[in-house]
Amino acid sequence: MSIRVTFWGVRGSVPCPGPKTVKYGGNTSCLELRFGDEDRLVVIDAGTGIRELAGHVMKTDLPRGPIKTELFLTHTHWDHIMGFPFFIPLFIPTTELTVYGPVTFEDDPLEKIFGDMLQYRYWPVRQEELAAKIRYEELKERSMDLGEGLWVTTKYLNHPVLVLGYRFEYRGKVFCTAYDTEPFRNLFDVSPDDPSYDAEAVKEGALAAAEENDKVTEFFRGADILIHDTQYTYNEYVNPKSPKLNWGHSSFEHAVNVAHKAGVKKLLLFHHDPDRSDEELELIERKIRSSVRGKSPVEVMVAREGLTVEA
Repeated sequence: MSIRVTFWGVRGSVPCPGPKTVKYGGNTSCLELRFGDEDRLVVIDAGTGIRELAGHVMKTDLPRGPIKTELFLTHTHWDHIMGFPFFIPLFIPTTELTVYGPVTFEDDPLEKIFGDMLQYRYWPVRQEELAAKIRYEELKERSMDLGEGLWVTTKYLNHPVLVLGYRFEYRGKVFCTAYDTEPFRNLFDVSPDDPSYDAEAVKEGALAAAEENDKVTEFFRGADILIHDTQYTYNEYVNPKSPKLNWGHSSFEHAVNVAHKAGVKKLLLFHHDPDRSDEELELIERKIRSSVRGKSPVEVMVAREGLTVEA
């Protein structure tokens, strides 16, 4: 196998440890990627799950030599960076870490965003006091050669702040992420009796939304593994009493549909709502697998902490 993915945190919004989340886990977003026989390490997101990953890296990687790795951030919302200070290799002088990610708040660079978090009022070690050699690189939409046959391509997704999806390609295998995101919608779609109604704007808005959604689908095209945001069910997403539209998260049903359309082989449902219990996730997984059986070749699984998937 060329790519191996292990989940260390699968929740969205906030950590939720407790008796109702034992099976799938309560830590926020963190993925471990391994590439090839060399076991090259890449990390995606630094939610609370990165603390457990750090312990694993200390046991398996450090004995083989200094830790040299990359951390790719989808965005800088708190649930995706809050575990960063607990990544133990940061305190080892021989560690070399490159942090990639989008700038999502005014003009503050990544280094300042993490520097603001690593202050004495919040944490006993300041950024300047970390022993590791850390380099920050801001990303926009682009493709990058990471060396040793590994490429990554980034894609803007749909969230209240700037979010990047990642497409890693290695020795003919493809791995994609899509969280936090939701389908692009026509922002000008109002009722004809609304005073602001503009027929031409509605038409152009529909075309623009469809074009952006098609771009995202093509970004996933032929992926061996796709990890997709599924914080809500479709009924939760469109519930008129408590709608989740424009919150920047997708439904289970949408993720399955786009994965099928893009010819994805394995779909991992991810970024679970903190109120979603193990029992609810088990039921959702059974329903989805039943609904796609015989209709789509996509293999669908609900992501859980400790799960490893290979391509």
